[in-house]
Amino acid sequence: MEVAFGVLGPVTAWDGAGDVIALRGPRHRAVLARLLVARRRVVPVGRLVEDLWEGREEPPADAVGAVRTFVAALRRALEPERPPRAPARLLVTEGPGYALRAGPDAVDAWRFERAVSAAGELPDAQALARLEEALGWWRGPAYADFGTETWAGAERSRLAELRLHAVERRAETQLALVRAAEAVPDLEAHTAEHPWRENAWRLLALALYRTGRQGDALAVLRRARTLLVEQLGTDPGPALRRLEADILAQAPHLDTGPGSPQEQAQITNGPHEQGQSQADSGPAEQVWAAATAAYDRTVAAGARVRLESTVGLLRDLAVTGGGGLEAARGHRLAAINAAAELGDPELTARVIGAYDVPAIWTRVDDPRLAAETVAAAERTLAVLPPDAHLAVRARLLATVALESRGTRSARGPQAAHQAENIARQLKDPALLAFALNGVFMQTFQRAGLAPQRDGIGAELVALSARHGLVTHEVLGHLVRLQARGALADFSGADRHAAAAEQLAERHELPLVGVFTQWYQVVRLAESGSARPEDVEAAYQNAALRLDGAGMPGLEHGLLPLALLCLRVRHGRPAQTHGHIDWGPYEPWARPLVSLAQGRPNYARTALRSLPDPPRDLLFEALWCLAARVAVAVGDRDTMERARDELTPAAAELAGAGSGLLTLGPVSQYLDDLAGALRSPR
Repeated sequence: MEVAFGVLGPVTAWDGAGDVIALRGPRHRAVLARLLVARRRVVPVGRLVEDLWEGREEPPADAVGAVRTFVAALRRALEPERPPRAPARLLVTEGPGYALRAGPDAVDAWRFERAVSAAGELPDAQALARLEEALGWWRGPAYADFGTETWAGAERSRLAELRLHAVERRAETQLALVRAAEAVPDLEAHTAEHPWRENAWRLLALALYRTGRQGDALAVLRRARTLLVEQLGTDPGPALRRLEADILAQAPHLDTGPGSPQEQAQITNGPHEQGQSQADSGPAEQVWAAATAAYDRTVAAGARVRLESTVGLLRDLAVTGGGGLEAARGHRLAAINAAAELGDPELTARVIGAYDVPAIWTRVDDPRLAAETVAAAERTLAVLPPDAHLAVRARLLATVALESRGTRSARGPQAAHQAENIARQLKDPALLAFALNGVFMQTFQRAGLAPQRDGIGAELVALSARHGLVTHEVLGHLVRLQARGALADFSGADRHAAAAEQLAERHELPLVGVFTQWYQVVRLAESGSARPEDVEAAYQNAALRLDGAGMPGLEHGLLPLALLCLRVRHGRPAQTHGHIDWGPYEPWARPLVSLAQGRPNYARTALRSLPDPPRDLLFEALWCLAARVAVAVGDRDTMERARDELTPAAAELAGAGSGLLTLGPVSQYLDDLAGALRSPR
């Protein structure tokens, strides 16, 4: 069994048998806590030094060495059976720092979050059991032994708020199950500890009323009013005011349990104010339930505006994580087809163009869906009326540019630049950001274009920061991370990785961490100080983030390719044992595997049938792999083609522009090619 960690109380670790692991001194515990706060992300050593000695004293001269000592001791405690010199699997070194690769069920806070979220999808009785169990995991305030540390403050507050939310969710579920009397004691304690939570007062008053204590319910509401007016200088919100009026009137709906989101909205709103915003009345899901119920009542089932609203939801869903991305991708085409069936080209154009989800990877996840989306966009462009707004046309063009990435068609670059020109003409920031994403995807017509992509990324960052376009600001930082990596400017790439992670953490964009973690492995590989086996272990850890990320175009074959590039970089033969799924990279791996098996003729034959690499982020890397085999088997035609294709990228690192893998300087491969071509035939 894996090591488990507890942060819902004092920071604790348990071994597979459930016994507490001795964590030695307070600084050892602080390092562990700081890495747990980072939630599997890398924390640079410099940041650990700053946080460990924060506000108390100047860090000692050997602070970095001290941190490494603490980490070493923690590794011995957490993985006592790890052989000497074997790479750590749990507390790992990556790039400039450390990360704790705890499993998704290994940390009580992470399990608590999932349990509370899952409860919303369960029948009431099961939801109540799930919430009771989850609340029982709390042993005290979160990160209780680090209550004054700035680095723990945001996470402590977030978890505390989630716990209060869970307490109120439990009470709502008890009310739905006609167990109001059970809810009263916990709600009384809850309101005493947190008197500013209006939803808690509402639930307590409702629970008292349901148990036949109308006078006590009104007294609770009066007490809440007094506290809010005298202590905060504000009147109770509409939910409390409506509840008081309904109790005085003994409204019939108060006697029914909130068995569904619509019924909960009815109780919250009252029958006379359907559809009013509930942002001040309690948890976010109540707002969602009330709003969606109002939408269902107000907007006719066949209304065309529902399609546009659907795409807006899909756009938001796509950035929430792997499951959301896959669901959004699947439903998007259905929305497009539904709009097309209505025979309204402008509606269809808006439905297609509203899905402006930023894209960083240059291979589409579902080629069939991409091709059908491009075809739908082109059909719609052809039938748009002449007076259609230019912005609608530009969004269709940007969609064509994005969804045709990686192909050799001239239409992609043409559509990208048409969309960009319209967006600049209209001075529309959001449209320009969308168009620039398409331009980025079409800047792979030849090698050596990292500086051009860096310029696109810089404009995306500046534009998006000025106009609050968060997801495109993240995209700009990731584009620049890739470009600066290709140009071997790792200090610059580090800054963009950190900026992307900060935005992702603030705005709940979990997929960003997939790219920044893989970049940290590239950083480690290019550091010159890491052993190949440590880099390989880091790649294996990074690959875990791909599982369930919802990006098959990125995931398929990536880890074997990255490990192959690592072996080539260090002059080692390709791996030949075991079944390896190379995915779309099999044509470039097969010749190297044949060489490693001592079959140069097979390698030569495979090389002759090798296709040109796709015009994408791995273009230079795949040509370098082909060049390595061509030199080894003396294939002059392939050597000459590789030389011609790679020469524009002579100043770049092969593959590092992907942010995922590296083969080292392109110049080394060009030197090898030049030497081999000078040799007599």
